[in-house]
Amino acid sequence: MLRGKSSAIQLDFLMTLKGAVTLALDPGRADATPDIEDGMIKLKATQLAIDYVKTLPEVVEIVQERYLAPPPDLTALAQLPSESLGRCFAEYIQKTGFDPNYYRPLPITDDTSYVLTRLRQTHDIWHLVTGLGSNVNGELGLQAFCLAQIRIPLPILLIAGGLLRTLFTAPDELGNLLENIAIGYRMGAKAKPFLAQKWEDDWDKPLSLWRKELDIIVVDQYIP
Repeated sequence: MLRGKSSAIQLDFLMTLKGAVTLALDPGRADATPDIEDGMIKLKATQLAIDYVKTLPEVVEIVQERYLAPPPDLTALAQLPSESLGRCFAEYIQKTGFDPNYYRPLPITDDTSYVLTRLRQTHDIWHLVTGLGSNVNGELGLQAFCLAQIRIPLPILLIAGGLLRTLFTAPDELGNLLENIAIGYRMGAKAKPFLAQKWEDDWDKPLSLWRKELDIIVVDQYIP
C-alpha cells in the first residue's frame, strides 16, 4: 500500500517537473501548464485552496452545480453588439490566434477536478475581463490574480519560474514583470469571485458592465 502511494507521488512529481522544465525553456508553451497542474492535483495545498473557495457562497453554488458551458461559437459571438463580452471575446481570440478549446479535458470526479476544469475553460475570458495581456508578463499577472482569488499552488510555481527565468535571461524586463504581478494580485484581491461567474450565459452583457459589477479596474500601473 505504501509502495503504491509512493509510486503515485513520484509520478505526480515527474509530471509536474516535466511541465515546469518545458515552461522554463519556452514560456509560450501553454500546453505544459496542465502537466504541472495535473501533477499538483493531490497536493494538500490544492485541497486547502478548494476548501477555501467553497467558503465563498457564490462559488460553492456553482461548484455544487458543476456548471460547464459548451464550446463558444465564435462566429455567433462575433455578431453580438460591439461592446458585449461575447463580441470582445471573439475579437480577442481572433487577434491572439488562440484556440479557446485547447485545454486538456479532465474527468470531473470531485470538487477539485471541477474547479480546475472550469478554470481551464474560462482562462481566456479571465484574460479579457482583467485586461491582463496574453504575453508572458500578462500571463504571470493573471496567475497572480488567480492566486489572490483561489489560492491554488500552480500560480506560485509559474510566477517563481517566470521570475527566475527573467532574472537570468531578460533582467531588463524584471521591473515590468514585477509590475504585472503586483497589478494582478491586487486586482484579484479586490475583485468579486471570477469562479462564481457564468460568463457564457451573459455573452451579450457589455464588457464594461461585467468589469463594473466585479470591481475590476483595468490599469497598466500598480496602484496600492
